[in-house]
Amino acid sequence: MGAELLGPERAEGDDVVLSWEGEEVVAVRLPQLSDSLDRILAAMERHHGVPLAELDRKAKQGVVRTLEARGAFSVRHGVETVAGALGVSRFTVYNYLNRENAAKGD
Repeated sequence: MGAELLGPERAEGDDVVLSWEGEEVVAVRLPQLSDSLDRILAAMERHHGVPLAELDRKAKQGVVRTLEARGAFSVRHGVETVAGALGVSRFTVYNYLNRENAAKGD
């Protein structure tokens, strides 16, 4: 996920400080959600072996399904980020999402 481990004395407001037997031992700094989305998209590109924009429509729909399951569209500007990576419009991403949600309803 791209978390960073720090000494507990370097912890800031959003960091998670872990303790062992009552003593603070490490702080974990989680990445911003938008950074996580970039990492997920990069991993999906590596998995497919080509830039996501070069995938066919069916494969792009599968990518959108996977990203929705991982919560990618709860990130601010998630749809725009995914649309850019896929080389499609936001409208197309919304169509893929709507098609998937309609299929779940059947």
